[in-house]
Amino acid sequence: MPNVQTLDPSASPLDYYGWELRRQREANNLKQGQLGDIIFCTGSLIGQIETTKKIPTRDFSERLDAALGTGGVFSRLVGLVLRSQLPTWFQPYADMEARAAYISTYQAQLVYGLLQTEEYARAVLATGMPDDLESLVAARMERQRILERERPPLAWAVLDEAVLHRPIGGREVMRKQLQRLLDVADHRWMQIQVLPFAAGEHASLAGSFNMLRFDDDPDILYTEDVISGHMTASPDTVREASLRYARLQAAALSVEDSAALITRVMEERYGDRSRTEERAVA
Repeated sequence: MPNVQTLDPSASPLDYYGWELRRQREANNLKQGQLGDIIFCTGSLIGQIETTKKIPTRDFSERLDAALGTGGVFSRLVGLVLRSQLPTWFQPYADMEARAAYISTYQAQLVYGLLQTEEYARAVLATGMPDDLESLVAARMERQRILERERPPLAWAVLDEAVLHRPIGGREVMRKQLQRLLDVADHRWMQIQVLPFAAGEHASLAGSFNMLRFDDDPDILYTEDVISGHMTASPDTVREASLRYARLQAAALSVEDSAALITRVMEERYGDRSRTEERAVA
């Protein structure tokens, strides 16, 4: 008789997901291998997810719902599971970010998390040497789903020009990342400005920060240090941050000139070298 691991569905979203997967599979009289064949994965993967040794993906969850006729149960659960994989100190901010009506961010070093490609995010997150990199990447991609809503939050990003030049993940990753910035900037809910090197000293030399605005709640300022994040709704602090942000916007290139700079850096710094060399020879 095999030793079946007992799960406590109240322990965590991941435990509940595994418990519910096992319950639904057994209710359909399917062995792990049989369910795996139906949704095009191994029975071993089914077992690892049932016992919380692997984190389910959204694609896996959608295939489960289709195979088991669950009415979207696993597609809804996976959002909670992936959110729970975020660092504990970051989860309160992610919850507030998901509720915000307006997001404004200044980023001095990196592309804002909501705008990162999967490859760029993986390179960034790998620098922290996490135990489960893929879970963190999946959680960051899940966090971006707020931009896919019918009414996404309005967003404004000011990026230091250094963000465009720092080769995170290599040339191809950066090319795709800069193209991603150009793509999202075409949406009416997103505005991107670049703060050029020529601006010199500016209003946020101390570093990056985000501001969240809500329909019915006080504005929030969010900052990070090396190991944690900090939120405050202090009116005086938020007012000071808003003033600094307005100065950053004034010093930055226009939205149109910013797109032109992103395009130029993408082509000149991260473009196809063979084509560049051909043009030079010609």
